[in-house]
Amino acid sequence: MGSLHFRAGTVAVVRDSSGRVLAFERSDRTGQWQLPQGGIDAGETPVEGVWRELEEETGLTANEVHLVDEYPEWTVYEWPESVKTVGQRLGQAQRWFFFQIDDDNTAPRPDGVEFVDWKWVQIDWLIDQVVDFRQASYQRVLGTA
Repeated sequence: MGSLHFRAGTVAVVRDSSGRVLAFERSDRTGQWQLPQGGIDAGETPVEGVWRELEEETGLTANEVHLVDEYPEWTVYEWPESVKTVGQRLGQAQRWFFFQIDDDNTAPRPDGVEFVDWKWVQIDWLIDQVVDFRQASYQRVLGTA
């Protein structure tokens, strides 16, 4: 789904036994929370990319979470003009994957580069906290979850 115009990526939704989702605070924007996400590397499948991103950004592996579902469609959003760079892509096309944490007491280990903190949250709270240009994708996928 990636193209010259949109970067192909993945999003990881990690749930606990009560249905809360794991949210992470961005290191570059204090108070801005989101889900782990990232680009799909050349030669990777979307599922390989989401596992890699999940481990890189949160420290969580197949020893602590298991994959339970995948949203059946790509979601696409454009970056605002303030984020776009001349000659670069216009936005992202993403595949969303749902994980269940095996032990609710497991603590992720934010990478300190992209994320600095984490917490378990309700879906509605997270949708309200995510940056505006991503909200429609979060509502589309998580609003049905």
